[in-house]
Amino acid sequence: MAEADPVEAFLEYLRVGRGASPHTLRAYRHDLEALVAGVGDPVAAGVADLRRWAAGLAARGLSRRSAARSLAAVRSFYRWLEREGRRADNPAEALVAPRFRPPLPRVPPRAAVERLFGPAPADPLRLREQALLELLYGAGLRAAEAVGIDVADLDLDARLVRVRGKGGRERVVPFGQKARAALARYLAEGRPHLAGSDTAALFVNRRGTRLSVRAVGRILAAAERRTGITPAFSPHKLRHAFATDLLDGGADLRVVQELLGHRRLATTQVYTHVSRERLEAIYAHAHPRAVADPHPRDDHSGDDPARQGGHRRRRTSHPEPGDHPEEHGP
Repeated sequence: MAEADPVEAFLEYLRVGRGASPHTLRAYRHDLEALVAGVGDPVAAGVADLRRWAAGLAARGLSRRSAARSLAAVRSFYRWLEREGRRADNPAEALVAPRFRPPLPRVPPRAAVERLFGPAPADPLRLREQALLELLYGAGLRAAEAVGIDVADLDLDARLVRVRGKGGRERVVPFGQKARAALARYLAEGRPHLAGSDTAALFVNRRGTRLSVRAVGRILAAAERRTGITPAFSPHKLRHAFATDLLDGGADLRVVQELLGHRRLATTQVYTHVSRERLEAIYAHAHPRAVADPHPRDDHSGDDPARQGGHRRRRTSHPEPGDHPEEHGP
């Protein structure tokens, strides 16, 4: 009996064994189909075949980041082939990924985020919108995690929600009083008008079925148009804002890692760079000694009473920490 196609078998392993999302499976399929188109039978390919294929990635117009992703998929595929006994070696170990610097997350201004959360009218869809956006920002959830929540996953009294993240990993995340109030109102006044009695999903559409990830983007876009937020940002940017606001407020990096559901601390550390950049921008704007004085004083003006006796006048016009909008909490 012939063995199953190695690419299909590997994708099935990712789906069942690793709980990979449809998006991840599509990305792996794309990369591995490109590999097969370049080397033929991947089980029979050698190091020279893989190197020729890898050298052609740049010729195909792939960026360094896309090339690195493709090489990571191929290395993972060959590790699986070796582990399954389909190959005695792993030729992909000889491949070197191009170096690239991942871009820092782009975080929306805090004032723009706050504009999303005005009073909601007694309309089921607007109540759903407010509860959804409060939870995305208040708990730092991915859109896919938010739409996967069932009513039974929510504990309003304890202000906790159980979510299923990447790879099917579950975590319990806290949320704040404002998210609790929005969720309680949605459950009491909004969801009963939308959901059927047999629907377990917390967030449902007009037909009473579970909300889709794309619908989350449309809901946020509608809220941005209504409140005049420009430029618009995606639902995932609310997760970025959640992480950087926590770090700006002094949260421990490992706590943020747990809240976000990151497997590796290095994934979370990117937010420390964003937080540091914001801190430097606040300092440069607010502190009188942050920039060079374009009109330096004459240090030899002995007539200035503020300099007599070798003492300088103490400045009294420093902005207080709360004077800059970036300093205020969510």
